[in-house]
Amino acid sequence: QVQLVESGGGLVQAGGSLRLSCAASGRTLSRYAMGWFRQAPGKEREFVATISGSGNTYYTNSVKGRFTISRDNAKNTVYLQMNSLKPEDTAVYYCAGRSSVGYSSSSNDYNYWGQGTQVTVSS
Repeated sequence: QVQLVESGGGLVQAGGSLRLSCAASGRTLSRYAMGWFRQAPGKEREFVATISGSGNTYYTNSVKGRFTISRDNAKNTVYLQMNSLKPEDTAVYYCAGRSSVGYSSSSNDYNYWGQGTQVTVSS
């Protein structure tokens, strides 16, 4: 079993930056693909970014060039660096783990989820 705990959310002005962290316990992350998803009020959860066990990454178009997903297997932690934030990035951000080294943009492919961290971007 894998437990995921997100941190790093908060309130930031448009154009600012935040770095989200996802710390895992219970299993080593190195064999897992990891992903970040978000859910805005009144909207469905949507894919943001994913990283494979070998470090390959994939992003949704709206965050390309602004967000960077990375992992530190020694610390069993995954990060989401968010730059040039926009009000439309406001959402609860969730970390997810997949019992496979290959990444995926589908939430259905993920087995483990964190509790979420709120990101609010003011205009």
